[in-house]
Amino acid sequence: MKRIAIIMGSDSDLPVAEKAINVLAEYGVPYEVHVFSAHRTPVEAKEFSSSARQNGFGAIIALAGMAAHLAGAIAANTTLPVVGVPVKSTNLDGLDALLSTVQMPTGIPVATVAIDGAANAAILCIQMLAIEDMELAKKLSAARAAGAAKVLARNRAIEQKYNK
Repeated sequence: MKRIAIIMGSDSDLPVAEKAINVLAEYGVPYEVHVFSAHRTPVEAKEFSSSARQNGFGAIIALAGMAAHLAGAIAANTTLPVVGVPVKSTNLDGLDALLSTVQMPTGIPVATVAIDGAANAAILCIQMLAIEDMELAKKLSAARAAGAAKVLARNRAIEQKYNK
């Protein structure tokens, strides 16, 4: 199975990154976690992303806040899918990170999830791997069914309480 790379612009992004780590672990998807800055360690970020396919990765999750351009810098150096996670900061509540992550030029796409949406980033990567991995596809279907069952149970409880 292909691995997923999780790249943070700073170790301060770790609490958000852990949401992706937990989802990948839950699904049994192998991953690696690194800290590379698009601005402070551009050589290392480029080396990692440009060799990621050859090193067995299937997609890359890039987390950064404060208008950092990590996901774009990673995507510029690989043809693997890159999923950007804008991280909330104290200055603009993550809006700056969201805009810098989502506004990519034609030809260098970055799939972008919600601010602090690392769990969805992991699920999106799992869906990509599940195109060819039926075991992962089954796990995704089971998770969707479990989510639907929870909502329907809550619906029944609300109906019983308020619909008389």
